[in-house]
Amino acid sequence: MALRFRKSFKVAPGVRINLSKSGVSTSVGKKGLTANLSKRGTRVTAGIPGTGLSASKLYGSGKKTAVRAEPTPIWTHVITWLLIAGVLWWIFS
Repeated sequence: MALRFRKSFKVAPGVRINLSKSGVSTSVGKKGLTANLSKRGTRVTAGIPGTGLSASKLYGSGKKTAVRAEPTPIWTHVITWLLIAGVLWWIFS
């Protein structure tokens, strides 16, 4: 059984400080579109609130890794852009 710890504090509208076993991070955004800044890099998450559907992409911190990742299938990019378009339409409509 894994033991996890996470605590989040709201510091301003749309800005949170997150504490966990692995360190401190900052989240900026609201439901549907969030950017999380941490030592691992920046993770952008877009989703449709209330549906459970979301897509997430990690933009690394610039550190090179020894393991080469498999190329991402094109359908994951299509789903990501559809989710982003849906969230933007929901926000601005």
